[in-house]
Order: sequence, then C-alpha cells, then structure tokens
Amino acid sequence: MGSKREILNLQDIKVLVDGFYNRVRNDELLGPVFNARVENRWPEHLEKMYKFWQTLLLDEHTYNGRPFPPHATLPVEHQHFERWKAIFNATIDEHFTGNKADEAKQRAQNIAKMFEIKVAHFQGNSGAIM
Repeated sequence: MGSKREILNLQDIKVLVDGFYNRVRNDELLGPVFNARVENRWPEHLEKMYKFWQTLLLDEHTYNGRPFPPHATLPVEHQHFERWKAIFNATIDEHFTGNKADEAKQRAQNIAKMFEIKVAHFQGNSGAIM
C-alpha cells in the first residue's frame, strides 16, 4: 500500500467511496442492511456516492438529490450509525491525510448524527419524512 495522500480529485473520492462500501458490504452488522436495500444496483449507488462526496469535499457540484429519503425506512439503530462512522473513519485513515480528510470525517459525523435523528423520528411517526 502506498503512502497516505490528500483528497484532491475525483479519483481520490472513488478510492474513499469504493474502500468504504467494500467494507460496509462485508460488515456483519451493516452488510445485510445495505445489500438488502441496494441489491444488484451497487454500480449506480457508488456512482451516486462519488457525486455526493465530490460535491461536498471538492466543491464540484455534480450531485443533485435528497440524500435522506432513501435511508428513512432502513432498519437501523444507534449501533448501525456508530459502525458506519467507525468504518468511514478507518477508510479515511487508511488512505488519506490532511484538511480534506479531516473535513470528510467531520461531515460524515454530522451526516450520521442527522440521519440517526431523522430515522428515529421517521420510525416513531409512521413515516413522516422531515
């Protein structure tokens, strides 16, 4: 494995996203949830995630969409979000360093926190998406 590098371009985003989702797909807790939802549409999902993170981290506006609704009905709880954050941070730490790596981890923390609150709200209110 090469040395850690900055997140600078779309290729770096792809290394992040591919590495992260490879771990998620094989994780005993998260794998079943993601594989059941994504099924055989992983190439499309990964492409969407490239655009999402490219927009957030590189300020290249390629993602258009609403990230929460597809997640609203996932059968997930606090432990799932904790594992998601741990895998994301481990993927960043394995490959990257620098300000954008730190920003990615902070943004992932914020996304996980927001999604956890919204999923709990959605599950407790018979499906009203915030």
